[in-house]
Amino acid sequence: MNTLKRAVLKIGSNSLSLPQGGIDETVIDQLAAVIAELRKQGTDCILVTSGAVAAGMAKMKLKERPKDIVGKQATAAVGQGILIERYSYYFEKHSMSCAQILLSRIDLVEAEHYRNARNTLEKLLNFGIVPVINENDTVVFEELCFGDNDRLSALVAGMVNADLLVLLTDVDGLFTANPVDHSDAVLIPQVQNVAEVKGLAEGSGSAVGTGGMITKLKAAEMATRFGTPTFLMNATRIAQIKDITEGNYPVGTYFPPLKHKLNGKKRWMAYAALSMGTVIIDAGAEKALLHDGKSLLASGVTGIEGFWERKDLIKVVNNRGEEIARGIVEFSSEETEKVKGLHSEEIRRLIPGIRAEELVHRDNLTITQEY
Repeated sequence: MNTLKRAVLKIGSNSLSLPQGGIDETVIDQLAAVIAELRKQGTDCILVTSGAVAAGMAKMKLKERPKDIVGKQATAAVGQGILIERYSYYFEKHSMSCAQILLSRIDLVEAEHYRNARNTLEKLLNFGIVPVINENDTVVFEELCFGDNDRLSALVAGMVNADLLVLLTDVDGLFTANPVDHSDAVLIPQVQNVAEVKGLAEGSGSAVGTGGMITKLKAAEMATRFGTPTFLMNATRIAQIKDITEGNYPVGTYFPPLKHKLNGKKRWMAYAALSMGTVIIDAGAEKALLHDGKSLLASGVTGIEGFWERKDLIKVVNNRGEEIARGIVEFSSEETEKVKGLHSEEIRRLIPGIRAEELVHRDNLTITQEY
């Protein structure tokens, strides 16, 4: 019985690009074929794809990828149409239709925009259309970009409550060391705690050798916190994805979902929304948040950074500068500066009419510290 009702597949530029430049249409054909097979088995699919810049470079006869933001945006603008046209052609070949969705982080910052994006994806799936998602490279600026489609795919997986996120890349999975430099490197078939293996993907001795693995581990960490298991595999084995519906995973690395997952608003607060400022808290407040399940009180705040209004999203960091939580704040930055370190009765005297006992109520708080 197929228990995989909804899957998000993500493929990167390296897996899509030809050595001489341009897009490898064989790979797109294989993707379309496996998605068609998954749909026959009862699995809805969403595809997150890179490749717009690579497609644009071939069209513009560029030998090197532009290094400046504007150059990348112009190249992506040329390539985006080419990329979706090729996807449309091969999806039609396999009796399917697809829809292009370009997302930037600004599209998900506002809770209403986040819901709108989710509703659009749901409606397309209901119509039997395969959403093909890419970051909107043509207009986004650096501060509001995802930075990579791995992160975007994890956010999408959480947004649609996917049963599986598949990260298709140019390696077989996560290794104990860089297999190019270490003949004794061993593939890690399953990772329970992403934080424990991040060191394998950092620096020049990374498991991939290009630094790309760290973004995939961060995506896996994010998706598993949403309750979505994640599988990292080589794109050369695309055809084997269809076997996953029967519980047969190909060669790769599996990341099981966490038991305590983030839902709804807390998921949005943790990863999609932009924070407007930061409050710094003492050790007592840190313990209350992380271990006692308490709200954040003004008495535990030792400092603030930034400017915000009531009901904005803020970061909460400990006295070592480590982010531990995010939440919707009940006091403006000006008010927070006045009441930091104070207790309820003192706060009411300083700010007449204030109702909130907490700076950030537990219901509007999500823990972001790795655990």
